[in-house]
Amino acid sequence: MEKVYHGEAHLTDEAHHEAKPDRCAGIEFDAIAPDEKGNTFFFKGDHLWNGFRGPAQLTKEFFKELNDHHHLGHVDAAFRMHNKEKPQDHDHIYFFLDDKVFSYYNHTLEEGYPKDIQLDFPGVPSHLDAAVECPSGECTSDSVLFFKGDEVYNYDLATQAVKKRQWAHLPNCTSAFRWLEHHYCFHGHNFTRFNPVSGAVEGTYPKDARRYFMKCANFSHGSDVQVPKCSEVTLDAITSDDSGKTYAFAGHIYMRLDTHRDGKHAFPIGRAWKEVANGVDAVFSYSDKIYFIKGNQVYIYKSAAPSTLIEGYPKSLKDELGIEGPVNAAFVCADHHIVHVIQGQKMRDIDLSATPRMVGSEFPLPLSGIEAGMCGPDGVKVFVGSNYYHYESPMILALSKLNPIPIKITPDIFGCVD
Repeated sequence: MEKVYHGEAHLTDEAHHEAKPDRCAGIEFDAIAPDEKGNTFFFKGDHLWNGFRGPAQLTKEFFKELNDHHHLGHVDAAFRMHNKEKPQDHDHIYFFLDDKVFSYYNHTLEEGYPKDIQLDFPGVPSHLDAAVECPSGECTSDSVLFFKGDEVYNYDLATQAVKKRQWAHLPNCTSAFRWLEHHYCFHGHNFTRFNPVSGAVEGTYPKDARRYFMKCANFSHGSDVQVPKCSEVTLDAITSDDSGKTYAFAGHIYMRLDTHRDGKHAFPIGRAWKEVANGVDAVFSYSDKIYFIKGNQVYIYKSAAPSTLIEGYPKSLKDELGIEGPVNAAFVCADHHIVHVIQGQKMRDIDLSATPRMVGSEFPLPLSGIEAGMCGPDGVKVFVGSNYYHYESPMILALSKLNPIPIKITPDIFGCVD
C-alpha cells in the first residue's frame, strides 16, 4: 500500500515542521519500533512520538543522520533486530526508505550505512510498507516479516531464505509492531493482532490504536494507570514464574518486570486474572502454576497464557496450605518445593510436595513490615515500603540478626518516576 502525504509539497520546510501531527486525531503511522532501551518510537512523516504519551517531535532530534543523509520526509518501515547469534546486529534499529536501509544503535548511524536493502536483506523488495522482528520460538527461527501491499516476506536471519506469502485475511499493514511477545499490524488508526507464522487474526479486531497504544483524551479501554513516584511504590506481591516472567502487584494493578526490551507497563490485574481483580495479599509460583493468596482464599492459575483458573478454586488457605490468614508475602525458590510464607514477623515453611500440606518449620524474622518477597538466582528480596532488602538465601533471611542496608526502588527496576 502506497503511503500518501497529502499537501506536503505545498508547505515550506519551516511551516511543515511547525505543523505537528496529532496522533489522537487518528494517525496512520509510517513505522513503529523500539530502541535497545525499550523506548518505543511511532513515526509519521518527519515527526515521531517517543513512547505512549507526549507530543510529536522532529525525527532528526533523535536520529540525526536520517535528515543529514537524505533529508527524509518519512521512513517506509522500521524494526528492532532480534539476532543474538550476531551481537553486532542485535538490538539495532533498522530503517527502510525506498531501496535503502539504515542501521542505528544508541541513536547513532552505524558505519557503512545507508546500504542497498539487497546487501543486508537479499530477496526483500524495496518501497516497503512495514517490517517487524519475529524471534525464534514465536517464529520457527529468528526472522523478520516484511510487508508490501498484500504480500508478506518472511526473511530467515540465519539462512537468508525468503518465503513470500499472501495473508488475504489480514489488512494491508502500513506499520507493524511486536510488543510483549505479540505481533500487531497497524492500518489507518486501527490495529489487528496476528499470528506471525500463519497470519491468523487472534481475537476481535480491528481495534482503535488510540485506546491501547497512546494516551488520548476520550479514548480509554479501562487500563489507564498513572505512573507512580518511586518513593510512593508499595508492593503487595512479586513473583517470577518458571518461564522467567516476573510480575509485581500493587493495589488493582500488575506490571511485567522482565520486559525491559518493550518498556515497563502497568495493567489492571483483572486483565490477566479476573477473579482477583481487586488486589492480592501474596503471590508465588510453583510447578507451572501461579498461586494467589487473598484473605483466607487461594486461587491457582496455569502460568501459560492465557491464564486459566484451575478447576475447583478458590480453596481456603487452611485446606490448601494448612495455615490461617492473613499472609503478608510468600515465595518459592527455583527447583525447590518449599513455600516460605511470611506472616507478621514470622516465616513459616511449607512443603508443597507433601500431602497434606502443613508448616514444617517456623522462624522469627529480624525485619518487620515485610509486604512482598521473591526468590531468584541472586537470592531473596523482601520489600518494605519503597525499599527492599537482599539476602543470599531464605535460611540467611531466617537466621540473620542484623538487617542488610535497605535498597531504594528505582525507575530501572519498576518503571516508576523519581
